[in-house]
Amino acid sequence: MRELELEPLTAEAFAPFGTVMDPGAAERRLINEGTTERFHALAMADTGGQGGRAILSVFRGQPREFPYKIRMMERHPLGSQAFFPLSNREWIAVVAPDEDGRPGEPRAFRVPRDMGVQYGRNVWHHPLIAVGQICQFLVVDREGEGDNLEEIGYPAPYVITKP
Repeated sequence: MRELELEPLTAEAFAPFGTVMDPGAAERRLINEGTTERFHALAMADTGGQGGRAILSVFRGQPREFPYKIRMMERHPLGSQAFFPLSNREWIAVVAPDEDGRPGEPRAFRVPRDMGVQYGRNVWHHPLIAVGQICQFLVVDREGEGDNLEEIGYPAPYVITKP
């Protein structure tokens, strides 16, 4: 097994894989007569492949046990997929570059409790990794015709030893 070190999440480090949704870095607009802060355009959903449309869902992720083995990755060739935590808990995002149609060596990011990520269209990523307890996420992704899920396993797992 190959150990993965958790990296801090930064917009620059995550840029090859998608967008960091950080309200602290977003354009802030006061709306509703100044009673509401809008953190504008944290990400732009990419759902147009083969006539898709954006949908909002809530995912409830079970906590993973550590050490945790990364055995596979998935990607969505027809649309992006955004995750924003609703449970005020840190979580882990694992992504990988594409190497000739297969996931390359993964990178693991510790995502702060008040930030989300949007995986770009066709970006290899691991399914949701909740830490410590059941966590809920607001998810924006694509619904529509076409094959929008590809999964590939690694010949040998990578491991995250602790959250």
